[in-house]
Amino acid sequence: MLSNVHENLQKIDVGLAQSTDVDLEISALVKHFGSTPILRGISLAVHRGSIVSLIGANGAGKSTLLRSCIRLVEPDSGSIETLGTQLVGARRKDLVFVRSQVGFVFQKHNLSSRLSVLSNVIHGDQARRRGPGTWVHSLAPTQVREEAMEMLAAVGLAHKATSRADQLSGGQSQRVAIARALMQRPRIILADEPVASLDPASGQEVMELLIRLARTQKATVIFTSHNLKHAEEYADRIVGLKSGRIALDEKAAHISTASVRELYV
Repeated sequence: MLSNVHENLQKIDVGLAQSTDVDLEISALVKHFGSTPILRGISLAVHRGSIVSLIGANGAGKSTLLRSCIRLVEPDSGSIETLGTQLVGARRKDLVFVRSQVGFVFQKHNLSSRLSVLSNVIHGDQARRRGPGTWVHSLAPTQVREEAMEMLAAVGLAHKATSRADQLSGGQSQRVAIARALMQRPRIILADEPVASLDPASGQEVMELLIRLARTQKATVIFTSHNLKHAEEYADRIVGLKSGRIALDEKAAHISTASVRELYV
């Protein structure tokens, strides 16, 4: 009898571990823009600490799926559970709380050009704090300024802290965007074509930096990419979209050229 109890407890422990190991679970997600179907019943689970790349042709639904993860795009139907919270139908405060734990890196860095580099990084802290100190570095608490400087040092731009953001190169701007996202201490990082606008050398550098720092913070990463080399090199898992459906879902180490080619024909 005791052995049966022990076995049942083990099953419960395993079930709990499995249920809490998933940072993102999307089920039967559908989205149209007007009459055009963009996502056609997408189901996807992403485990904690994993790095997933979304690939596919233009219009396959990659960016829409990524933005749906925190309901920046409203689905027509389906469910989105992010960090244990069901976002479809969620209260505003619950949605804000989940978003505060997710860092987003866009293709266009979206920095405030007239503000200093340091102020832009400090703005990443607004999910945890409010007020003018989240925009102007001179008004931010000392601890916040020090933390932002640590983030800039991590991306190799501490020496640019007082420079205006519009004085940076494209690669430097994207590094600042990464530092800003990491300022949130996010549990998930969503990166939408983070290096598409950069030259190959800068793109490689920024991708290496993003993944290294994400691993340091033990964050889950989902990034979209047109660069299969980046997907294979930096992701644990590659998910391929075609016409709004998942047509490929493999470990990066097992991906084949033929299966990828099918996404683009």
